[in-house]
Amino acid sequence: MYSTLLALHSLTRWLVLGSLLFAIFRAYRGWLLKKPRLKFDDTARHFAATMAHIQFLLGVTLYFISPIVNYFLHNFSTAVHERSIRFFGMEHVTMMLIGIGIISTVSAKAKKKPTDLQKFKYLAIWYTIALLIILSSIPRSFSPLISRPGFRPFW
Repeated sequence: MYSTLLALHSLTRWLVLGSLLFAIFRAYRGWLLKKPRLKFDDTARHFAATMAHIQFLLGVTLYFISPIVNYFLHNFSTAVHERSIRFFGMEHVTMMLIGIGIISTVSAKAKKKPTDLQKFKYLAIWYTIALLIILSSIPRSFSPLISRPGFRPFW
C-alpha cells in the first residue's frame, strides 16, 4: 500500500503543478489584459484547488504510514540532524501545508472579490506565492539536498 500511495502522490504532483500553472496563467491573463472573467477561469481555479486537495489527502496518508516519518517521530533528537529524514519528517510537510492552505484560502476568497480584475489580481499574486512555496519543497531528481525520481513506478 505504501509504495502504491507513494507512486500516486508522485504522479499527482504533476497534475497539481500543471493545473496550478494553468490557473496562474489564466489569472495573469485576466488581470494584465483586463479580460472579463469566464466560467473557464473559474473552472481552472477550482480544478487547481481540487488537485491540491487530492494531493494533500495522499500526502497526509503517506505521512502517517511512511517509515521515514516513523523513524523521524520516534528518534527526533537524532533524526532532526539528518537532512533527508528531517526533510520528509518536518520541512516537506510544513511547506506543503502552507502552500495548500494558501491555495484553499485564496480559492474561496477570490470568489467574493467584487470585480473580475480584483479576482484575477488576487488569484495571480497568491497562487504564484503558493507555487513558489510548493516548488521550494518538492524533492527532485537533480537536487543535491533531497534526490527523488520525477516519476515513481507503480510496481
